[in-house]
Amino acid sequence: MPHIAHTTRATTPATGGPGPRATRSRAARPRPTVTAVVTWVIAGLFVGTLLAVLVSVVVASLSSSWGGTWLPAGLTSKWFSQAWHTPGLASSIRVTFEVAFADVSLALLIGVPAGYVLARKSFPGRSAIMLFALFPAILPPLTYAVQLAALMYRIGIGGTLLSVVLVNLVPILPLVILITVPFVEQISPDVEKAAKVFGAGHLRLFTRVLVPLLVPGIVAAGVLSLVRVLGSFELTFFVSSAKTQTLVVTIFGALSDPGGPPAALTAAMTVFYMAIAFIGLVISLRFSNPAQALSRPAHAGV
Repeated sequence: MPHIAHTTRATTPATGGPGPRATRSRAARPRPTVTAVVTWVIAGLFVGTLLAVLVSVVVASLSSSWGGTWLPAGLTSKWFSQAWHTPGLASSIRVTFEVAFADVSLALLIGVPAGYVLARKSFPGRSAIMLFALFPAILPPLTYAVQLAALMYRIGIGGTLLSVVLVNLVPILPLVILITVPFVEQISPDVEKAAKVFGAGHLRLFTRVLVPLLVPGIVAAGVLSLVRVLGSFELTFFVSSAKTQTLVVTIFGALSDPGGPPAALTAAMTVFYMAIAFIGLVISLRFSNPAQALSRPAHAGV
């Protein structure tokens, strides 16, 4: 009898209904709320619209003719060859890379140390500097583009590559500073004190301790600066010449000309522009994931 009772107790859980753990798992499974459903629907519509626009540009650049129908009459790659040989396009692509690289590099080299100083030091006028830094980042570029262009021509560098770099540095340098400040504030000052105890000087402290902790913020600032420079039209338009205009200005010139190139050709030029932005994003993701910017700073001082 003891043997039978032991067998019965051992087999009871296998033959009974779901255990309490399975019941709790089903009970704890969250149900979708109205807010979540609406958010996903809106996000899906936004992503779908964006993808539809991008796909339509690519299809238009590959179509032999497309109008009045859902699908083009045929596909061809001749527009890309013609776009590449369009006078000034290859030069504008080269200028775009040069300006983007120079501006993002300068903005990070100047903006990250400046953001550290504003985050760590208290001095008279700090709030005024932070407020002043907001203006170029939030104001429409057209509000100060004409004045900057006049200044560039007054000092004799208007129309040069240097003037294009300088005017595009105006909105992105404050942007880098404003992004860097909260990242620095999330790092505990005890980390810096510990590094100084072990003999780290100011330069070694910044390059060996702070920069690795600030990598997500630096990458986020670099990506946003790159996007801002690639899409900068007004500032570049007013100071550039035929040899120093970026790709976005070249595309605008082609689109605004009533007797200019066909729509498929300008679509091919736009695909080149999209490819440059994609290459810049891939290069940024190669070094760090900007998504870490949402999580890593909170634990940087731990």
